Amino acid sequence: MKQRLIRGGLGVLAFLVLAEAATRLGLIKSSVLPPMSAVVRSAVLLVGDTAFLRDVGATLYVWAVGMLLTIVVGVPLGVLLGTLPPVDRAVRGILEFLRPIPSVALVPLVIVIAQSDFRMRAIVIFYAALWPVLINTMYGMREVDSLAKETLRSYGFGRISVLWRVALPHSMPFVATGIRMAASVGLILAVSAELLAGGSHGLGVFILKKSSGIDTTDEVLAAAIWAGALGLVINQVLVQLERSMFRWHVVRTEAAL
Repeated sequence: MKQRLIRGGLGVLAFLVLAEAATRLGLIKSSVLPPMSAVVRSAVLLVGDTAFLRDVGATLYVWAVGMLLTIVVGVPLGVLLGTLPPVDRAVRGILEFLRPIPSVALVPLVIVIAQSDFRMRAIVIFYAALWPVLINTMYGMREVDSLAKETLRSYGFGRISVLWRVALPHSMPFVATGIRMAASVGLILAVSAELLAGGSHGLGVFILKKSSGIDTTDEVLAAAIWAGALGLVINQVLVQLERSMFRWHVVRTEAAL
């Protein structure tokens, strides 16, 4: 873990140095890409900008609401489709039709339906993040050890007991992976929806406003860096939670490799 962080940090540092050199040597015009030193300086200064922090908080709030909706709907629906093949077959066509539709393409329609920037962004996040959670939950339910289920049934346990005692615990690591994947997707859509639809607050709104100014490219890139940093932190937190909560699954997976 520590070595991975060190290697990752060195990679980021090397990229920053190369980008700085490219600008300083005139390989890239500073009007197109400001020196990385200026971008990093702007990123540091943004930490003390209350307006920026308020925009970040607005984005994280709507992201959290969208993710909550995703978990509340996606996990039970995945359990249902994963345990009842006839239901899965009945709705498979609809799911396969809806899944490839880009979430950002729905922004104009959702704006009309939701009639609220906040609801629009929450719905778009929910739609984009639903699929990783749903598919991973379905996959987890189908990967449950059939011998364990049959053993419980032979002792007289019913369908609900088998689901609660075997299927759900076994599928939880898959659900956690789906939630982790969905969290990154949801954050991307939160910022993208703000960039497309605007609004009063949000990280995407901050970037949109700064991009319309003069000589503000460094601030735009600095805000984008913070957006990436947020995604990295969220993913790392979820990875650690996943490893601590389902250590047995991690050990078994590593042993299989």
